[in-house]
Amino acid sequence: MGASNNAILVAGAGGRMGRAVTAEILKTPGASLAGGFERADSPVIGADLGRLAGLDALGLTVERDAAGGLKRAAALIDFTAPEASLANARAAADAGVADVIGTTGLSPDQEIEIARLAKKIPIVRSENMSLGVNLLAALVEEAARRLSDDYDIEIVEAHHRNKVDAPSGTALMLARAAAAGRGVDLADRMVRARDGQTGPRRAGDIGFAVIRGGGIIGEHSVSFAGSQEVLTLSHSAIDRGLFAKGAVAAAKWAIGKSPGLYSMRDVLGLG
Repeated sequence: MGASNNAILVAGAGGRMGRAVTAEILKTPGASLAGGFERADSPVIGADLGRLAGLDALGLTVERDAAGGLKRAAALIDFTAPEASLANARAAADAGVADVIGTTGLSPDQEIEIARLAKKIPIVRSENMSLGVNLLAALVEEAARRLSDDYDIEIVEAHHRNKVDAPSGTALMLARAAAAGRGVDLADRMVRARDGQTGPRRAGDIGFAVIRGGGIIGEHSVSFAGSQEVLTLSHSAIDRGLFAKGAVAAAKWAIGKSPGLYSMRDVLGLG
């Protein structure tokens, strides 16, 4: 690996998630902060990472690219944007540094390249780093396996007004879990929007509804609607620190692992 320690580098260190990840690293036993970086035109270049995270000054400042930090790091945590995450993954692969990617909205081609890069380094890729959400996905898969097409699957998700992708990566992760439980191809079954005269619902479809507003951190529910009962499994995020906590746990887990594409289910031992 790129370093024989537990030093973790933070991509997008000036953003909300980057600051939360920095704070989580600093309070996690067995982890240390290798540094943080931002895009070259960011106004926080040169700012102290501790101050940005709402803590005491650390003497580590935000750098304008990943190069210096990767020399000090054993793992990288990335909650940025698809193009940036892909570029950062390439740099991590070249440096032999484990990569944890929590960015959502990656295209199929970008996902394919991430899988290719995972042949060189361990990459933990998850649309949601929360323990609770990953347990929810396992429960959704089991419920879908147990309940027939007589139970219609509908996924509702809500996020803050600034979220740019829809449905959320977590909603898609839950849909994939439901499709796996049913033994179907999600691409053939998902209905991402309904408007106008749509006709009756097709048996076996997996539907989505999206809410955007205010400062909602993240709410997801999966309903199995039968003619006589409705089973709903749900999760509400109260503090975005929970995603940072999961990402740091994933980074610590990934250090020293063999190259491969892993998920939070692997990190949490959920299979």
